[in-house]
Amino acid sequence: MATVTALLIGLIAGPWVIRKLAALKMGQAVRTDGPQTHLVKSGTPTMGGVLILIGIFISCMLWADLRNRFIWIVMIVTFGFGLVGWVDDYRKVVHKNPKGMASREKFFWQTLIGLFAAIYLAFSVSEVNNLKVLQLFFEWLKSGFALNLPAKSNLLIPFMKEVSYPLGVLGFIILSYLVIVGSSNAVNLTDGLDGLVIMPVILVGAALGAFAYVMGNAIYAKYLLFPYIPGAGELMIFCGAMGGAGLAFLWYNTHPAQVFMGDVGALALGGALGTIAVIVRQEIVLFVMGGIFVAETCSVMLQVCWFKFTKKRYGVGRRIFRMAPLHHHFELGGWRETQVVVRFWIITILLVLIGLSSLKLR
Repeated sequence: MATVTALLIGLIAGPWVIRKLAALKMGQAVRTDGPQTHLVKSGTPTMGGVLILIGIFISCMLWADLRNRFIWIVMIVTFGFGLVGWVDDYRKVVHKNPKGMASREKFFWQTLIGLFAAIYLAFSVSEVNNLKVLQLFFEWLKSGFALNLPAKSNLLIPFMKEVSYPLGVLGFIILSYLVIVGSSNAVNLTDGLDGLVIMPVILVGAALGAFAYVMGNAIYAKYLLFPYIPGAGELMIFCGAMGGAGLAFLWYNTHPAQVFMGDVGALALGGALGTIAVIVRQEIVLFVMGGIFVAETCSVMLQVCWFKFTKKRYGVGRRIFRMAPLHHHFELGGWRETQVVVRFWIITILLVLIGLSSLKLR
């Protein structure tokens, strides 16, 4: 019902949101150094991620157990990152500032939200309610930061039977922060073609919902050799709402797109995926299932580092890819936009199935 509700809200509200964005002149500026086929997209309404966030919010308010602490922390991260993206998009579109938020400013707010979530989850994953979370936090402070977390907070190794590595509080916080902020930025980098990013988000989110259901159920968790995390199963409601809202957005974002997601949607959805993965202790599986996000991010990092290195060494910057992120490399290589999108979807389906197989192949 969460999925159906979010889907119907998106389908019904979509035309109104698109008209409103167009009336406010929220048109996308297309980079001139990119594929020439993208120039026709200039002026297409952006910041359409608000449509996704509206669907998620209303659906969760209707169907989720609002006493569940995990629902609220995922909502805080999602809408916190969405607000950062909104400000970034607003400055780009309305203030005609192509850079949007300064990199340091954006990173500061992402870090603030990511660290808050990471610190809270370090103790929340190990306990059953917020009162116990506070008690564990103060015990950690009294111990001089030497207290070890329960085993359920360990880093799980997929496809291995009962193999995990203790992280400690600081290790958990650092890893969780990197996963949440890294996922947010990785999804944002992938958002460059019509429909490219939303389907992988839906697929990965659905798979994480399955993990959440298993780990929130004492019987299934014990049978499949996962730690039991009380309350985690409720995240399936959020994942369902995210899937429904994502499908509704895809209705209008499919090629040729009537609206673009913008940073407001990409940063929010990436942060949500990272937070859910931390809660259900599937950071490595997220890395596998979100392989497209990882590849896109690595392509940008490699391109920038190699260009700077060769420019310093030879006086002329050289490139590994025709253009980064990776989807543009294939476009410039002769693939049509729809080919890139559908092929990336197929790869994501394969990676998600591999990730889901880790539920049983242990």
